[in-house]
Amino acid sequence: MGEKIATRHAYGEALAEVGAENHDIVVLDADVSTCTMSCMFGEKFPDRFFNVGIAEANMVGIAAGLATCGFSPFVNTFAMFMAGRTFDQIRNSIAYPGLNVKIVGTHAGLTVGEDGATHQCLEDMALMRSIPGMTVICPADGNETREAVRAIVRHNGPTYLRLGRMATETVTAIPGYKFEIGKSVEMRKGSDVTIIATGIMVAMALKAAAELEKEGISARVLNFHTIKPIDREAVIRAAKETGAIVTAEEHNILGGLGGAVSEVVTECLPVPVVKVGTRDTFGRSGNADDLLEIYGLTPETIAQSTRAAMKAKKV
Repeated sequence: MGEKIATRHAYGEALAEVGAENHDIVVLDADVSTCTMSCMFGEKFPDRFFNVGIAEANMVGIAAGLATCGFSPFVNTFAMFMAGRTFDQIRNSIAYPGLNVKIVGTHAGLTVGEDGATHQCLEDMALMRSIPGMTVICPADGNETREAVRAIVRHNGPTYLRLGRMATETVTAIPGYKFEIGKSVEMRKGSDVTIIATGIMVAMALKAAAELEKEGISARVLNFHTIKPIDREAVIRAAKETGAIVTAEEHNILGGLGGAVSEVVTECLPVPVVKVGTRDTFGRSGNADDLLEIYGLTPETIAQSTRAAMKAKKV
């Protein structure tokens, strides 16, 4: 495990870097740029940065217009407002015509902490992956966020990038690591069961696998930074080779990573899938680490779920 940095902070740094290289990039924010960290771009390139105020739907409409003129817009606000308040505009003004707009939702999940249920977006990945043609990415750490920003700049089409508020451990700065949209990363080899994780849960999955190893359980850990398009080949391989899967996400188990993995498994190779995430509930106000514990988003819960998945394996 390496340095701790918030994915939103790494995003701000990377956005400013790619902005110097690509002059078609324009950035829009809904009056929260010091939180989303898009302010880093704005400080360097004020002529390509637009604060539209607390008018998220209008911001998305403006971005759509800019995209039709050949620009590459990035729109930024909290995930709850980005995915929820502007769903209509994202669907009809960006995704339907297939415009090249990058939609960035920060402060996602329970780790918004004290801001409470109204700001703890646990539905955004489900909403965004339901939109035809939308790419959905949830980086595990700062290093992966930087790689993701560069990748989505090269990618032509609507993309949702999910980021968090709190600093997270760096786990992807490892030999052979490569970021590719739609391709998972094997973080740890294993033959008994597979843990598929995304976002901050990747670090927790690695900790769970280390504990399970002490019990003689060989757990493969896959980092699914891309929720859509899902890495079907990796899911099918995991089902075939290990016979059981656990998914882990800082998101509702309905419609997110667990749902996406289950769709592939039930279609192609049915095996037990045990989901770790919030369970059809809203969050609450509190310390971020305490909330993760309360809602069972911990290495211990992943380990328990892994044991349950193994017990359900076909003999």
